[in-house]
Amino acid sequence: MTDISKLGEFGLIKHLTKDILPQNSSTLKGVGDDCAVLSYPDKQVLVTTDMLMEGVHFDLTYIDMQHLGYKSAMVNISDIFAMNGTPRQMIVSIALSKRFKVEDLEQFYAGLRMACDKWGIDIVGGDTTSSYTGLAISITCIGEANADEVTYRNGAHDTDLICVSGDLGAAYMGLQLLEREKSVYYQQLDELQKKIAKAKAEGDTAKLNTLNAQRSSLNDFQPDFAGKEYLLQRQLKPEARGDIIQKLREANIHPTSMMDISDGLSSELHHICEQSGVGCRIYEKNLPIDYQTAVMAEELNMNVTTCALNGGEDYELLFTVPIGDHEKIEMIDDVKLIGHITRKELGMMLISRDNQEFELQAQGWNPLKS
Repeated sequence: MTDISKLGEFGLIKHLTKDILPQNSSTLKGVGDDCAVLSYPDKQVLVTTDMLMEGVHFDLTYIDMQHLGYKSAMVNISDIFAMNGTPRQMIVSIALSKRFKVEDLEQFYAGLRMACDKWGIDIVGGDTTSSYTGLAISITCIGEANADEVTYRNGAHDTDLICVSGDLGAAYMGLQLLEREKSVYYQQLDELQKKIAKAKAEGDTAKLNTLNAQRSSLNDFQPDFAGKEYLLQRQLKPEARGDIIQKLREANIHPTSMMDISDGLSSELHHICEQSGVGCRIYEKNLPIDYQTAVMAEELNMNVTTCALNGGEDYELLFTVPIGDHEKIEMIDDVKLIGHITRKELGMMLISRDNQEFELQAQGWNPLKS
């Protein structure tokens, strides 16, 4: 393993980016100067940024550096697609402690570049610095769109249809699965350490040797993920839904409002309704939920509808379209009609399977909540 100090900041940047070549004509100058130089003469420029903090947004106990790089890129790419834009460039900044080696950053960049290559995005700059509190990642993604195609959150109108791509709640269930297996591991570790301490105090050498052997074997702990691979994929390797944007364009459908589902469907619907000055009706029976999500929710004695409404990190697209596009929407694979927009005074409501109305609460993830 190579210490980062041997390369230094600029040496590390050069090492990680030496073979990155621009793919977009809008990238005039990428990595290697004081600034990247971009040209968008006839387009609207879209800019989004996300900061990911170790211990808040990710846990290196169960996500490796390559998956972390991929996910860090995708969550930003998703924001550009959520504006009906095309992502073009990315800027990557990292703060890291001395426990990380050059090889760790190589893996991170491998995942990052895999995500960028999938959507033809140029990595054009960034920064690296030290950290005393763990790994911090800040990524900015830059995209483009025609002025008449940019889609905001405030364009929904009464009678518009509410649509979502993919399925909901799987990423949240994947997180619950990872947390459960992590808890099992640390519970076993804690019990062993207590037994080891007792054996030491009693001077029982034979028992101590047996316990130490068990402690070593715990390093090979194998989590129980059988039959739940899809949930893990949704949590560790999310996909930005640029394919849905392409299908909408091909069908000549122009969403009236749109955003990606990062903090939970209920929270995102509140954003659209509040900024558009409207209400909504969504139907429980129409929420798209994968079989593995339903099974995992049952195992954990959780309400699967609650998971679908409030679980974050799906990175699916939530959007509204005029009611006249109903037939077009039904022809698009992996898009589900879940409800419709109403007048503001009618509120934001969930219609249950037995046709009862419940006020839709914004209970998605809030990183600043204590």
